[in-house]
Amino acid sequence: MIKGPSDANRNTAPIFFLLRKWLDHNVIDLGRQMRVSYVPPLMVYLAAGVSGLTGIVGTFFVKEYLGLSAEFLAALGFWAMLPWALKMPIGHLVDLLWRHKAGLIYLGATLIAAALLIMINLLSDREYMQSLWPVENWYVLAALLAPVGYVIQDTVADAMTVEAVAVIDEQGRPLPEPEILAAHTTMQTLGRVAIIGGSLLVAGVNVAFFSGIETMDEAQKAAIYLSIYRWALWIPVISILGVVLSSYLRAQEEWRLAAHGFEFEDIERLTARAREVPAVNWPLLGGGLGFALFAAAVGLGGLRNSEEIVFAGSLAIVLFLMWRLTMDLDGKTKNRLYGTAFVIFAFRAVPTTGAGETWWMIDDLGFDQQFISKLSLIASTLTLLGMFLFRRFMAERPITYIIAVLTVVLGLLYIPNIALYYGIHKWTAELTGGVVDARFIALVDTALESPLGQIAMIPMLAWIANSAPKQLKATYFAVMAAFVNLALSLSQLLTKWLNQGFVITREVRDAATGRIVVAADYSELGWLLIVVMGLNLAIPIAAIVLAKRTWLKD
Repeated sequence: MIKGPSDANRNTAPIFFLLRKWLDHNVIDLGRQMRVSYVPPLMVYLAAGVSGLTGIVGTFFVKEYLGLSAEFLAALGFWAMLPWALKMPIGHLVDLLWRHKAGLIYLGATLIAAALLIMINLLSDREYMQSLWPVENWYVLAALLAPVGYVIQDTVADAMTVEAVAVIDEQGRPLPEPEILAAHTTMQTLGRVAIIGGSLLVAGVNVAFFSGIETMDEAQKAAIYLSIYRWALWIPVISILGVVLSSYLRAQEEWRLAAHGFEFEDIERLTARAREVPAVNWPLLGGGLGFALFAAAVGLGGLRNSEEIVFAGSLAIVLFLMWRLTMDLDGKTKNRLYGTAFVIFAFRAVPTTGAGETWWMIDDLGFDQQFISKLSLIASTLTLLGMFLFRRFMAERPITYIIAVLTVVLGLLYIPNIALYYGIHKWTAELTGGVVDARFIALVDTALESPLGQIAMIPMLAWIANSAPKQLKATYFAVMAAFVNLALSLSQLLTKWLNQGFVITREVRDAATGRIVVAADYSELGWLLIVVMGLNLAIPIAAIVLAKRTWLKD
């Protein structure tokens, strides 16, 4: 029997109904929960996302202009991540100086702008900069200044997310606790969306900038690099505008409540802005300052294994501060927090292959700036989609379940990279008439992997926003984030060790003579990929088992 149009419509109607229901439940509903008060911290987070504008340029700048090894770059990545451990004293300072938070945003913006101006001058007048200081030293300074600026801004933004969530209705009556918790979860989700949205924006910009890059000479490429860094100067401006908007919205809300007859003290209390200034935690401030001086002394002292020494010291300090900070929590809450933080730490501590894999993709697979920008655009787009797709999954599953699923999926997604190294793209391209080539496989792998990376942090951020003491929100965010971000430092440290064992080099030529100084050698990359995949699977799973037996017992 042949089905008519009415039968087809009846069959497709449930599908469209379910799709519309899903979109309403996971995407449109998040938009409905958006509030104007959320915009200021989201602008600071957006600036962090937009910071990726210079990522691809930085990769090619290092490859084309500097002779830094993969091992050195991994070590530099360790030092660049270390300022995030300073979120502890910075977070406490934010709580102490909350009324002056705008000044901290301005300070962070100044450091970011300084790092960008260094790179602009390296590209526009390299000879002059080199006459003042070696180019490699300027690059390292810029690579360290920017993270400090972003740490300061991120710490303030974390606490601003708490202030952004309303605790009273329009008549000044307190809102129910479940409604406030739901708003905190929405706020934290929107924060991740802002960061990823920023990366999506800059990925699209990079695709446009690098259009036709394959036909350009070195001077034209350098001009594009310079233009991108100049556009990046808008990054600190975005965060400053967020603070300006925050001040305006606060004044508007105060006028509205005053119009309802509330006195000044009541307005401060009802809007949760009459924050009780906590007592100065001198061990926290002193420990943070001591840690900064210790790290600087070890790093500048040229000690052997300086990264390992600094990591061990910083981890000990953070663990001690976590213990001190959570002393007043009940046993069950404390164990839940410890177990959650430990599992996320292990998940983020897994090593990467380092810069060598990107160099190999550029040299052997022919991935140019525009194609890498397209990969970044796809990754950002699908990550943003994944935030909506997995929103209920994050809310309804325990963190151990979420991390276990992400670990297995992300670990298995290393297989296409390994297969590419051993030449599977040559076989698939021949079999499919050139359709399934290296770029096709890379696009598919990126599409599958990209939605998964940002998911794990949201449950812990929502817990801190809702459960931490009101006057210590920034401190809680800072200490927990410092612990989890130390995992990224450990990841860079493990990456450095792996690059010591599996030596990968790109071709480096003398700028004056054109003579090859270092020959390209990617012969050990295959084993490096296999080892990294194994560690990416083993480390988080082992952490989950340990946490379930120690802190997260049923």
